[in-house]
Amino acid sequence: MNAVRIIWRVTQLNFRAQLEYRTEFLMMIAIGAVWQVSVIVFATVLLTRFAGMGGWDSSDVLLIPATRMLAHGLFVLFLGRVHGLGRHIQEGKIDAYLLRPLPVHRQVQLEFFPTNAIGDLTVAAGLMAGALGRSHLDWTAGRITYLVAAVLGGMLLETALFTVVASASLRFPAADYWGRWLEELLGTFGSYPLNVLPRAVGGFLTFGLPLAFVAYFPAAVLTGHGHSTGVPYWLAAASPLLGLLGYLAARWLWRWALGHYTGVNG
Repeated sequence: MNAVRIIWRVTQLNFRAQLEYRTEFLMMIAIGAVWQVSVIVFATVLLTRFAGMGGWDSSDVLLIPATRMLAHGLFVLFLGRVHGLGRHIQEGKIDAYLLRPLPVHRQVQLEFFPTNAIGDLTVAAGLMAGALGRSHLDWTAGRITYLVAAVLGGMLLETALFTVVASASLRFPAADYWGRWLEELLGTFGSYPLNVLPRAVGGFLTFGLPLAFVAYFPAAVLTGHGHSTGVPYWLAAASPLLGLLGYLAARWLWRWALGHYTGVNG
């Protein structure tokens, strides 16, 4: 409980610090929203020009970017500072964190309040509302519960991927650039049914870099396409659980890598 109070207090102070510069605060929210404009354009074109994609109805396809964006927005708000850990390592800031009584991972997450996440989440919530409004599914309590679990699982899986990159950066500081590559892949392929891509690419984004578990598989299960994803139905349905397991494994890897950290210069 003491840790929760500290987190809440520091977050409050960080938020108030952002509000000291109101114009910049509003600009950061706008930047967060504008950053997602490509997804908005994709959704608009999909709904106005195409009846569907890859055997999916357009309203079903829309659930994929909506789920991914909502998971990403929550990632940016709650855990996204892990994306900047590589830069902290390159600049030697991680050494100062090691001298403080709080866990390093927590210190990084509490460094600042991510104002741009408000813009991300505003766009994501609007897209999700549109996806649910156009959906022909019967949104029972079970489906709603699974959708919530899928969004949280996607958030944790995205965090896990960037945590793995941060763990690698402790040994190879240049690995921070992998995070930019990963961010590009998420933005480029995370909003489409993977069955429209070549099989080798879809396989890589499923088993090599498991982006399919962030939104594609959960959306497939919800819309009745779970048996045609190219993986066993139970694996696609277990996406939220795999997100949690991936996050726990990534945090273990982080603690192990931090225990073997010898400084930015080795």
